[in-house]
Amino acid sequence: MSGGRVLRLGVLGSGRGSNLEAIARAIDEGRLPAKLAAVLSDRPGARILELGQKSGARTGAIVPATPRGRLDAKTEGKFVDILREEDVEVVVLAGFMRIVGPVFLAAYPRRIINVHPSLLPKHRGSEAAAQALAAGDTVTGCTVHYVDQGVDTGEIIAQREVPVQPGDTAETLQARIQTAEHELLPAVIASFAGHE
Repeated sequence: MSGGRVLRLGVLGSGRGSNLEAIARAIDEGRLPAKLAAVLSDRPGARILELGQKSGARTGAIVPATPRGRLDAKTEGKFVDILREEDVEVVVLAGFMRIVGPVFLAAYPRRIINVHPSLLPKHRGSEAAAQALAAGDTVTGCTVHYVDQGVDTGEIIAQREVPVQPGDTAETLQARIQTAEHELLPAVIASFAGHE
């Protein structure tokens, strides 16, 4: 993207980090004018932290007081402090299995995005591929959206469709949705470099 600038990204995840790998690959290939400044998790053993270290990002795990669900304000503050120390401009939730609240949203208004494995507003929350199969959908996909205080309720930025195939299981469908996520998410992030 000529004329754009390099965005400093903060990526938050709870798991194995396949979307982080896609972001790092897009950066390495010159398709995404960004730098991974911080990679953070709510789980100390999450593979995403190892991937973040390999990418040269500052990494860290902050374990919330509650085992699931919404982050408490104190924990949010700890995440935000690290992101600010690293001059992060855009926060990407990539498999982050927590709900952010007012502390995060005030620190990064319209600068937190999430990738979700369904065509929102359908199938919010967890197990979206299984929800699509249970609903008898013939098409599902993935969505990148701005984060608000709800669960997968923020303004939609972009979507990619994925057909449901005969004989699909939640696992096979989820794998194809993830492939679409790996294409869509870096492209959406790249668009942020163009409208500063």
